Amino acid sequence: MEGLLIIVGIIAVLAFIIIGIYNGLVSKRQRCNQAFADIDVQLKQRQNLVPNLVETVKGYAGHEKETLDAVIQARNSAVNATDPGDMAQAEGLLSGALGRLFALAEAYPDLKANTNFLQLQDELSVIEDKIAAARRFYNSAVQDYNTAREQFPGSLVAGSFNFEPRDFFDLGSEGRAEMSVAPEVKF
Repeated sequence: MEGLLIIVGIIAVLAFIIIGIYNGLVSKRQRCNQAFADIDVQLKQRQNLVPNLVETVKGYAGHEKETLDAVIQARNSAVNATDPGDMAQAEGLLSGALGRLFALAEAYPDLKANTNFLQLQDELSVIEDKIAAARRFYNSAVQDYNTAREQFPGSLVAGSFNFEPRDFFDLGSEGRAEMSVAPEVKF
């Protein structure tokens, strides 16, 4: 009888440990979901500013069609991206295209002085800061989650209950390459 109670006690302790690990993984996964949703909100705000920005620039530099088309194409790619990896890459390309657009504005003093352009540029700058902060928070949450699911004994629970790894919100090699190229300004 005493042996049976010990076995039941051990099973109960193991059950509580497994439940605790499972609940911890669920909590970390939800933190990742919430952090990604925060990034998504900021990205949508930025994507919604881009058409207004392009229209403002068109009024002053309409013959710079290639740059304007590249910004719109990058924006459309960013809007259509669905998973964190694709979104990060598309957003990196959009950031590069916007950098070229702002460099283009340097060649047009009237555009640089336009209050609408300046306001949009300020709004975009604020959103960029929010995106950077949200991305750091998301990547931290992903790191915590992935670490918890890969460490023992969490790996046993994660494998048994299909806790899939999460991808970091990284610009990727193509996005980093796009961001590292200095914009070309023509006068």
